[in-house]
Formats: sequence, structure tokens, C-alpha cells
Amino acid sequence: MLLRRHLNFFISTRLQTRLRPFIMSLKTIAVCDESELQDGQMKQVDFEEVGKVVLYRLNDTIHATSAFCTHYGAPLAKGVLTADGRVVCPWHGACFSVCTGDIEDAPAPAAIHSFKARVVDGKINVTADPSLTLKSNMSRSPKLLSTGVAGSGKSVVIIGGGSATFHAIESLREHGYSGNITILSQEKHPPIDRTKLSKALITDSSKLEWRTAADLKIKYGTTLRTGVTVTSVDTSSKFVVFDGGKESISYETLILAMGGTPRRLPISGSDLGNVYTFRSIEDSKCVDAAAQEGKRMIVIGSSFIGMELVVAVAKRGLASIDVIGMEEHPFQNLLGKEVGQSLQKYHESQGVKFHLGTQVEKIIPSESDPSLAAGVVVNGQTLPADFIIMGVGVAPATEFLKQSGFQLEKDGGIKVDQYLKVQGQDNVYAVGDIAWYPQQNTGESRRIEHWNVAGNHGRAVGKTIAGSNPQPFVKVPVFWSAQGQQLRYCGLGADYDDVIIHGNTDEMKFIAYYVHRGEVVAVSSMQNDPVVSKASELLRLGLMPSPAELKAGKSLLSIDISTASAKRQVESV
Repeated sequence: MLLRRHLNFFISTRLQTRLRPFIMSLKTIAVCDESELQDGQMKQVDFEEVGKVVLYRLNDTIHATSAFCTHYGAPLAKGVLTADGRVVCPWHGACFSVCTGDIEDAPAPAAIHSFKARVVDGKINVTADPSLTLKSNMSRSPKLLSTGVAGSGKSVVIIGGGSATFHAIESLREHGYSGNITILSQEKHPPIDRTKLSKALITDSSKLEWRTAADLKIKYGTTLRTGVTVTSVDTSSKFVVFDGGKESISYETLILAMGGTPRRLPISGSDLGNVYTFRSIEDSKCVDAAAQEGKRMIVIGSSFIGMELVVAVAKRGLASIDVIGMEEHPFQNLLGKEVGQSLQKYHESQGVKFHLGTQVEKIIPSESDPSLAAGVVVNGQTLPADFIIMGVGVAPATEFLKQSGFQLEKDGGIKVDQYLKVQGQDNVYAVGDIAWYPQQNTGESRRIEHWNVAGNHGRAVGKTIAGSNPQPFVKVPVFWSAQGQQLRYCGLGADYDDVIIHGNTDEMKFIAYYVHRGEVVAVSSMQNDPVVSKASELLRLGLMPSPAELKAGKSLLSIDISTASAKRQVESV
């Protein structure tokens, strides 16, 4: 008995010693009057001299979190709060739970901190470690319920190394998956923030990695195989074959996340040495090396990847930048004529010359070096070039599946059900650029090449595979692009039949509403944050105003989606 008392005392003392640094680091501070925060409001407040905390009031409950989005550091207090406890970043659609700080939506790579808040004598008191209220410490490690270290005999194999793969790993472990996870990636590095390649021409993959290879191995219990080419999948015996049949690996569950392969036009000269497509670090290195002062660049394709590269090199002093496109104005098919025309004017003011409503006839080789391109022929005219970028879209990277018993769509995509599961296959999921998945309102299947969609697909299948209350995939697509100003977009507006504009597109300060069959189905904006974040939540909740209301001047930011009464309205829809 005496020995047991001594042992308990020893354990208690050791535990207190271990916890003391953490307990001592917590501080409780009165940050504002309770009256300053009404139902449905959020407010950023100071914590000590340099820290920041965001307070949220939902009905009678007050929550507190760290103040910045873990994606690119946007202030969350300038985002959007919803009555079901979500705070949406004002920039890129990342979303967190205000109750726990957990990730709700991509592209957030990490959770935010959650702090205790309570009201004492009319003051809101927050208890937090001051260091965790600093912007430099805005990310909280995920609550990994399992790291897979012990193993359970189960196994997930993921083919691909992009956004969907990264978020699937996070979600699998977060929701308690205890089996082995193996990544088979053609790329030579862990998953990266690929969106920065075309926007900033970054050439060092280590500056873009969401997690290092060591972290994936040690913290997530994940085996990363890089530089691997998968050649087939044997779905009957559940094996993935790679490197020309030299190796194979078994799986219990397979996630297909290969992404897209950049297209090349079927024209003469498209395979010459200085004709580049753009998707990888290697592509970024090629374009970065070629885009030097005095050089002449031609971009074939007037959509997002090509035009982001135009912005990225615009200040480098190139001799000329020519853009060739089939549309009347760049981006017109998605953003509408008025927005496309204004973006064209901006780029022309920066020295870009457009050749629109036309097609490339051929690429001609250099007389001095026939392995390199010297120009592009358009309408019988030769445009001289020192290098050419072919930004004409991507094709699903599914070629190897044709001989593996998979039914592919005409474009090479794979049809999945509402849980992103491949039809007719056992425990096989397809996510990201390759997936034809049913849309929330119509049930119509679409394939969407957005970074956020791929990330949210990964999070969804991770939760499903882990066995944690799988739900149909119903996220609203969101994307962004750097075009002189930041362009934000949410929804599915490719089939619009009307566009309602608020603001001035020539000043690149506007909101555009895309209407299809009498309903607003998508919204874009420039210099109007957080309108698109609000629009994505209104689309999710089924509360988007009618075209008539918007034409009459209704503002999305005036619509209540955060109070108790708003919650009751949503529940009645």
C-alpha cells in the first residue's frame, strides 16, 4: 500500500513537471466588452501587445480562434461567418470550424488554433498561449487520430502527388485511418502548392512543399515513392504495377489522383525543343530560364495558365509578348465578354499583343537550329519567337487505365458516384482533374479542373475510407487567378446565358453574376473581397438572390447567414 502511494506520488509529480511549461504559458485576458459582439458577428481583438484573436458569437455561445488563414495568411475577421459554425477565408475559399479550429474546406493546409472564451462581469475573457496568437504561429498541427505506425493490415495506395493526394493523407489520418498509406507519384518531390508555379515561376520545389518527405514518413506514417510511372492496375487481384512491370504493390483501397497531362496541339512543330507546356517544377525551370530580357515569347491559348505566365514575366523586359487565342476576348467563355474585354485592355496596357478569334497554323523551326522553334504562323503571318508556351488545357492522365478494365469517358475522365467512388470497381476512388462527379443541384456529372476541387475531393474520400460518416460530395467549386488584380470565382458558370455586372470592369473593380435558366450559378469579382467567399456559402446554403434582386442592386454582403434566425431560415429551405 505504501509502495503504491509512493508510486502514485511519483507519477503525479512527473506529470505536473511535464505539464507545468504548458500550464504556465496560458494566460486569461479580458479582450473586449460582451456588448461589442452580437449574435452572428465576428471581431478581431488584440491579445497582449502583438497577438491577435478572432471572436465569434453564435446565438449565446462565444468562440475564439487564431486570427489568420493557414493558406496564405488572410485575416479571417474579414471573411465570412455562417450560423453553422464555419469561417471562410476572404481570399481563396479555405474554411475552418470556429468551434474546433479544424479544417472544413481546402485549400487550408493546416488547422487554426481554438481558444477558450467565456464572459466574466460583462467582459469576454480568452484563455490562450500568447505565442499561438502570433501570425508566425497561425497553423495548428492536425489532430491525427492515427499515424499508421503500428499498422493494421489495411492499406491505401494513392496514384498521383498533387492537391488531392496531400489532402487525402491529412484526412485519412485525421479521421482515424490506421492502415498503411503509399503514394506513387511521377514527380520527384512531395506534394506542392502547384498554383504558385504559373503565378510566380518558382523553381525550387522545397519552397512549395506542403509537407516534407520526412514529415510524411514520420508524422503521417506514409511511404512516398517519387519518380514512379504506373503502367497498369489489376483490379481483380488488387495490385498496382509500375516501372514497366518491374514492381507492384497490393492495395485494399485505391485512390486515383493522377491529375492532368498538358495538351499539345496536333500541328507541325509542336514538339520542338523550346515549345513548352506548363504543369511541373521542370516546366517552371524551362520557362524561367527562357523568359529573359530581350527575348520574344508567344503564348498559345488565352485562358488562365497562359495568362498567369504572361503576368509572371511582364516585368522582365521581354522584347515582345504575343498571345494567340480562339475566343473574341481572353477568358470570355467563362467570365463573359465584358470582363474578358477589360482584362484584355489591362494586358494590352502592359505591352501584350493579342491575336484573337484565330487558330495556329503551324510552328516553324529555326533555320540555324531546326530542333528549335523560330515562330508561329497565324493567318498567314509569322510571329517571331525565342520560346513558345502552349497553354491549351490538360487531358486526364488516365492512359494506363485503358488496359486495366476501367470505363473511361470520351475525354479520358472517370465517372464516379456521389461519394467519388468509381462505378463498377471495388474500393477504387477517383478524384481531382480526372473525376466526372455529380453536381449538387442538378445531379449532372462534370469534370472540374480546379485546385480547390481536387483538395476537397481528397478530404472527402479520406473521411469516407476512414469510415467516419461518409457524406455526398457537395462542395462549391472555387478558384482564383492573378490578372493584374486578384480574380476570385465560385460556382459553375460555363453555361451562363446572362451576366449581371456590379461595378466597373475597366477599373478591375467589379462583381459579375452568371445566370443560367433564371438562377445565379456562379460569381466572379475583383477588389471586392469577401464577396466570392460569401457567394460560395450562399450557393451552398441555397440562399443566392434571384437575378431580379441583383439587377435591383441587392448586395450579397447584406444577406444574413450567421445569426440564429438565419440558421432557422436555412433549416426550413
